[in-house]
Amino acid sequence: MTSAAHGPESGARAAHPDHLGHVIFITAAAAMGGFLFGYDSSVINGAVEAIRDRYEIGSGTLAQVIAIALIGCAIGAATAGRIADRIGRIRCMQIASVLFTISAVGSALPFALWDLAMWRIIGGFAIGMASVIGPAYIAEVSPPAYRGRLGSFQQAAIVVGIAISQLVNYGILQIADGDQRGKILGFEAWQWMLGVMVVPAILYGLLSFAIPESPRFLISVGKRDRARKILEEVEGKNIDLDARVNEIETAMRREHKSKFSDLLGSRFGFLPIVWVGIGLSVFQQLVGINVAFYYSATLWQSVGIDPTDSFFYSFTTSIINIIGTVIAMIMVDRIGRRPLALIGSTGMAVALAFEAWAFSADLVDGKLPTTQGTVALIAAHVFVLFFALSWGVVVWVFLGEMFPNRLRAAALGVAASAQWIANWAITASFPSLADWNLSGTYIIYACFATLSIPFVLKFVKETKGKALEEMG
Repeated sequence: MTSAAHGPESGARAAHPDHLGHVIFITAAAAMGGFLFGYDSSVINGAVEAIRDRYEIGSGTLAQVIAIALIGCAIGAATAGRIADRIGRIRCMQIASVLFTISAVGSALPFALWDLAMWRIIGGFAIGMASVIGPAYIAEVSPPAYRGRLGSFQQAAIVVGIAISQLVNYGILQIADGDQRGKILGFEAWQWMLGVMVVPAILYGLLSFAIPESPRFLISVGKRDRARKILEEVEGKNIDLDARVNEIETAMRREHKSKFSDLLGSRFGFLPIVWVGIGLSVFQQLVGINVAFYYSATLWQSVGIDPTDSFFYSFTTSIINIIGTVIAMIMVDRIGRRPLALIGSTGMAVALAFEAWAFSADLVDGKLPTTQGTVALIAAHVFVLFFALSWGVVVWVFLGEMFPNRLRAAALGVAASAQWIANWAITASFPSLADWNLSGTYIIYACFATLSIPFVLKFVKETKGKALEEMG
């Protein structure tokens, strides 16, 4: 008899849902957490200068207020796996929705700088939870043949959230006559920017009631019949459902629930596969992608572009981000995860090098010379394009797929937590680094993009087309 862990007796690899649209709806609903992740990450871009002015703070303090949400993200990511294994994926989504809503209201109506920071930490905790639960849930309900494309929904939702937040910010700024502190119905424009997130936060919670629990979680708590029914919904009737349930149950019986101690090895702290996940997460952030979404309006204004145009360029960057993500969704199951990562690393390294060259020029009347200014704008968009069509998508797909069942939830939590810590390091350090040397800052990011190439070639294995029970 073939080992259950490899799964051909159930036909899992050939699984084809009877109603693919239903599976897409389930995936899209789960990916709403990614939308909120993207929205929250980028919406602060429109409020940076207003917060600096209202509270009369310098670059260092401002950076900490912007970046402090990422500490909450790291904590949320580190704990989400354990919570999800205890109460289920859907309950985690609902908790995140409530925290998102509270954070949006509090951030829009702060009494002082300290409670604005507190609300951002709460929102960060929700984002951290969503960043773990989304990819894990999507991987667990997706048929293997579609898992790459469906896993890409997480990143697609993130980039759509970024674009929508930029569009909403731009619209609010227009209503406020271009003034981030301009009054609209008694509140400043930046408060509206942060408060509008209440709408998608509530929608996320409502959608969580319309999708099924993960079959793997249901099997882990003994609800085999319910799990079988959901597997029929998402993988179709052309597989042996009883054998499929047995495959998962056998794997779970053999492999106990994941916990932090399972991730530890004898020589280097974590097991090698966990270090690979951490490496993917860290490299995704160290190329500086979130500088483009947290600080782009401020960055362009610093090299002489007026505020209205700076918001416009932030929005066009978001559109490029969506285009790149669509390309990745089309290609990730065709050419695989590793080739996309390598293509993206190469393109990002070149684009970042051109940005570094452009920003090395001296400002003339507060602006970059025409040639360097044009190169900087084009290179910034090319950088975002190559990130979106590669690392933006494949890291989330890898993290949802690459770990064996016995490690998945805990390992995903550690990897996502490392991602948030790296994100915090980049976000908190950029204003000071930019004051030191903007060109040198982009050289650092270009070096990390270059180093990601040998990392992928040496340590990252392809996961395309494999059943989750085969990982390990």
